[in-house]
Amino acid sequence: MKRQLIAALLVLAMLLGVTGCAGKNTGTNSEEKPADKNGKIEISMYMWDRSMLKELSPWLEEKFPEIEFTFVQSFNTMEYYKDLLARGEEIPDIITCRRFSLNDAAPLAEHLMDLSRTEVAGTFYSSYLEVNRESGGAIRWLPMCAEVDSIMANKDLFDEYNIPLPTNYSEFVAAIDAFEAVGIKGFQTDWYYDYSCLETMQGCAIPELMSLEGTQWRMAYESETEDCQVGLDDVVWPKVFEKYEQFLKDVRFQPGDEELQFSVTMEPYFQGKTAMVRNTAALADDITQERGINSVILPYFGETSEDNWLLTYPMCQLAVSKTVERNEVKRKAVVEVLMAIFSEEGQKHVAAGTSVLSYNKEVKIAPTPSLQYVQDCISSNHLYMRLASTEVFGISQDVGHKMMTGEYDAKSAYDAFNQQITHYADPEAVEVMFTQENAYSNDFTEHGSAAASSLMNTIRASMEADIAIGYSPLASTSIYAGDYTLQQAKWILTSRNSVYLGEYTGEEVYRFMDWLVNVKEDGSNPIHHRNLMPVTSGLEYTVTEYERGKFRLESVTVNGQPLDNNAAYNLMLVGADVFLEHSTFCNCPMPADLKEKRQDYLVDDFSSQECMQEALEKMGQFLAPTEYVTILQGK
Repeated sequence: MKRQLIAALLVLAMLLGVTGCAGKNTGTNSEEKPADKNGKIEISMYMWDRSMLKELSPWLEEKFPEIEFTFVQSFNTMEYYKDLLARGEEIPDIITCRRFSLNDAAPLAEHLMDLSRTEVAGTFYSSYLEVNRESGGAIRWLPMCAEVDSIMANKDLFDEYNIPLPTNYSEFVAAIDAFEAVGIKGFQTDWYYDYSCLETMQGCAIPELMSLEGTQWRMAYESETEDCQVGLDDVVWPKVFEKYEQFLKDVRFQPGDEELQFSVTMEPYFQGKTAMVRNTAALADDITQERGINSVILPYFGETSEDNWLLTYPMCQLAVSKTVERNEVKRKAVVEVLMAIFSEEGQKHVAAGTSVLSYNKEVKIAPTPSLQYVQDCISSNHLYMRLASTEVFGISQDVGHKMMTGEYDAKSAYDAFNQQITHYADPEAVEVMFTQENAYSNDFTEHGSAAASSLMNTIRASMEADIAIGYSPLASTSIYAGDYTLQQAKWILTSRNSVYLGEYTGEEVYRFMDWLVNVKEDGSNPIHHRNLMPVTSGLEYTVTEYERGKFRLESVTVNGQPLDNNAAYNLMLVGADVFLEHSTFCNCPMPADLKEKRQDYLVDDFSSQECMQEALEKMGQFLAPTEYVTILQGK
């Protein structure tokens, strides 16, 4: 992030002719007539995660039938959007990002609308908008409802062992000691991830970070420039590292714990072998409902209960491309869409049943049961919004892990963090990995997305499977012609989806496609809109769209030849089961006998991202796309 000038990159990209097709040009020759499709206003929206595709996208399509939406699952970092602009592309009409700071967002400012005087801005509590206000007064980012990410406790375990829920830091430590004495881990978390390092480091010292000195430092950091980098102060941040050093000792961190990932951490919690973990109110509610484990949220504790704080962050921040202002009709339509999204109903669709707190005046979202023990924090507005710039994530992980392994004490951790924050370099954004010869658009046509097809063809060729089926959103942007770093290649994929292999008959392959396309008898729909259609390689299929967002599978071929029901095919599956199966997503469970036959490619979490990297190292190119789907209109 420290920080290549976006303008220079843009000029360079234009000079080299490096262009792509992900961002639509919304300009028109007439100020009176918007760009349209079939008489409808076209609005593109990039969503930071597949979770926003659950309920929000079909609700918006239903609410605004006069608008032709294009929804794309994008990547959760400002660097992703900077990279789009550096290639000479336009950003979508509406963009979202969860990992956000004004510091990171500054290079995008000239490309975004000022929303400070819009009707939607007037719906917010001013205090929450002020943190997004630029020095010149503009507000370009609006915060979606807040997730609560603090300490989650197994209340049943506390009751079973007659250990009181803590109300301050000393009681928190005492509870850990009491559980350890009976052979139960008092506190654990998935220390492996950058967000766990960042949140526990900041969480244990929120009173210091929210002090006058801490607030002043953050304002200076968020408004730094290329010519004036802001390092750590010498009042607040030394205390942060001292408290974090003590926190690691108090939670009884053990060597090797820094490698713990989510599933490894949560399984002992489910088994009653761990009493407290760092996690979200949303997950606490899910665990209570689905597993019957009474899970509640506790704050990050201060010396007294009055010093307790909840760590929060918006589910995402939304911004609007400045190109929208080229046409008044489209601008008004986009503002109406924003008003809908930030309404009470809209925020409930964004949250999709998860536990959130709203930043808007007229929006009343009742706290869920998991938040019953932190009502004092909510009522007193002890809600800390994490500092979440790209560099702070990366540095927190690096320095935090070295504190965990004993390489750094509090003083050396402060020095290392300070040095890195003023000389930050993304370790994955430097070395060119390969040069792509051909560009492929991610625009969805009657034959699918060329970029998604290229990705699936590339991964399948490396894995040497007969057929590949991707059943979660796959491509986040177009594939452009030019140099790629590893990080830029990763940004092409929407996320690290699971990869499975298995041998299936042609009849079973057809059943997979039936599961992924057809609306079920109970009304469950695995697609909703076109960008959720399966992406296949080595296999082609034809569907009829008989109603907007509803499809019927008509035929399946393999490399242009009819599918042989009795033949055996090596099938590769790429996707996330929860996206299709969970009741709050598509509610379409995979047929049990088909799931039983599949195998993980590798046990060590080998995902679509690793598969893609392996393929590119072998072939040095994203392969040419194929027309994998044909969409017919009918009844």
